[in-house]
Amino acid sequence: MRWDNLTGDAEDGAEGGRGALALFGTDTVVTRTFDTPEFRGITFHEVRARTILNRVPGASRMPFEWTVNPYRGCSHACVYCFARKTHSYLGLDTGLDFDSRIVVKTNAPELLRKELASPRWTGAHVAMGTNVDCYQRAEGRYRLMPGIIGALRERANPFSILTKGTLILRDLPLLAAAARETDVGVSVSVGFTDAALWRTVEPGTPSPAARLGAVRALADAGIECGVLMAPVIPFLSDSPEQLRDTVRAVAAAGAVSVTPLVLHLRPGAREWFAAWLERHHPQLVGRYARMYGDGAYAPTWYQRRITRQVHELAAEFGIGPARPATARRGGRRQAPAGPPPEGPVQLVLG
Repeated sequence: MRWDNLTGDAEDGAEGGRGALALFGTDTVVTRTFDTPEFRGITFHEVRARTILNRVPGASRMPFEWTVNPYRGCSHACVYCFARKTHSYLGLDTGLDFDSRIVVKTNAPELLRKELASPRWTGAHVAMGTNVDCYQRAEGRYRLMPGIIGALRERANPFSILTKGTLILRDLPLLAAAARETDVGVSVSVGFTDAALWRTVEPGTPSPAARLGAVRALADAGIECGVLMAPVIPFLSDSPEQLRDTVRAVAAAGAVSVTPLVLHLRPGAREWFAAWLERHHPQLVGRYARMYGDGAYAPTWYQRRITRQVHELAAEFGIGPARPATARRGGRRQAPAGPPPEGPVQLVLG
């Protein structure tokens, strides 16, 4: 494993590189493992970041300009996660290393307080969970999010969180307090309700049922929560019956919106997903080759069909698509569903 790049590569490549600007300070990287069931097989690399507010390039067409990412790599281990490519910038592989070698920016809360206090900071909306999940298992150990939420609340700075992690419920009181001071948006990612598919494609995540339970808990606490229905996986979770089951469950959980996003396969994720497909669904390899060709995106006609079907179901069950990041409901900003990359589909969280 090589760590020399940790002090001079690009920050979260999917969200805008910083070129030669150093990622982390020159302090020694501390490597830890914990012999507990939830962390077995995972290595944590603790670093002190030099900056934590990441500016999103305008060309990305994301519905927000700034992000905070306290972790790199993700133990959710979603086989399709677009962020896998970013691990290669550290000299790590985009497969098992991404799933099991997690970079922890241990100074994220204190650094965020410092950067928010800068005279140059204008109070722009900050999105979290847009690269890797800020409520992955590591957060249970490092507890960075309470300090991050607290820093944003102190400045009444609007923010949003996108997550597959039920650990967000630990911070319900903090989120509710922040929502009294500023615009807070929360979205939970639930692409499908098929338990068998979940066990193989998202092996490190809470179950879809558990995530929908988190949506209900957030709603019961007075925090409006949308659902990012992502990814819709061609030939595996896209039948009319599967779409109906998922949207029905999302509505029953009390979500205020549902936004469908079709699977997209960027380099890094594409190869890892292809290997998974060959192992678990070899009969679909040819169909995927025809659908995706050499690109990252499913055909536009297919994306539009899925979007239309989900929106029709959402209307039937009394919920709608997510509002833009600048829209407000009840004084609170809805969490952006995710940034559109260079194509017509939006971010899939992993």
